[in-house]
Amino acid sequence: MAFPIHRARRLRKNENIRRLVRETSLSVDDLIYPIFVEEGKNIKVEIPSMPNIYRYSLDRLDEELEEVAKLNIPAVILFGVPKHKDDIGSESWNDEGIIQKTVRYIKKNYPQLYVITDVCFCEYTSHGHCGVLKEFDVDNDETLENLKKQVVSHAKAGADMVAPSGMMDGMVKAIREALDNAGYKDIPIMSYSAKFASSYYGPFRDAAGSAPAFGDRRSYQMDFHNSREALKEVEFDIEEGADIVMVKPALAYLDIISKIRDNFNIPVAAYNVSGEYSIIKAGEKMGWIDGDKVIYETLVSIKRAGADIIITYFAKDIAKILNR
Repeated sequence: MAFPIHRARRLRKNENIRRLVRETSLSVDDLIYPIFVEEGKNIKVEIPSMPNIYRYSLDRLDEELEEVAKLNIPAVILFGVPKHKDDIGSESWNDEGIIQKTVRYIKKNYPQLYVITDVCFCEYTSHGHCGVLKEFDVDNDETLENLKKQVVSHAKAGADMVAPSGMMDGMVKAIREALDNAGYKDIPIMSYSAKFASSYYGPFRDAAGSAPAFGDRRSYQMDFHNSREALKEVEFDIEEGADIVMVKPALAYLDIISKIRDNFNIPVAAYNVSGEYSIIKAGEKMGWIDGDKVIYETLVSIKRAGADIIITYFAKDIAKILNR
């Protein structure tokens, strides 16, 4: 039976009943905050395309970490901006590299924070691609060997979790074996399992200095026209040992998040990427939208689609909104 026996508006009458029947909730516990750390001293540089997001040198990082800890955000994911780059990104596995130093610093001074390291090479290679180049394309299997070195170095520094983002075939298997063989069997892997070749990454490349010197990344990142392929990639990563799978970007791929949630019983993360952040911040600056309300609605939509975890540059914003 429908109207007038059933009136859906009965359960929308005031905020208390709306809270009682709400299907999706958003909590600070769902959030991971990305941080960019640059090699050098006394550096705090705002990313021009990402208002209120900065690159910090390690000696200036306390002001960011103190706020993150105060807001009770449980985890950060680190991206390094090194001084030295070469063809293979060897600085990424330097035990005295910027990420390794940062991990040690956070674990010593902010033990309440869970530290995740992004595992890739685009910030570390002179050509900006995500691995070893052979004839202007990334050599998958040689890159796997370097990934092993990078994750072991991160684990040795004290990383709580590693997050491989390069979309190399077999990367989770290689990383799991490397960590286990080095005595780090308890470190989980959050794989960028369905990472699409997206135009939403533009501001991140400003932040990390990781734009490719030539070409693009479509030979390894996923074609955004495809959805069934994402399920295949996730299945491969789970078989290889991924503990958490990720979809990147989030907003244009809510259908992918939903399909993964419906098909796999594993925690699902979504990366609310730089372009998604910058679009909302630009609209807020122009006075076209209520920034706080749109941020909240946006992150709820990612949770509603099925994400358990959201990596977002809005983490501090939403933590303040939720604490009001």
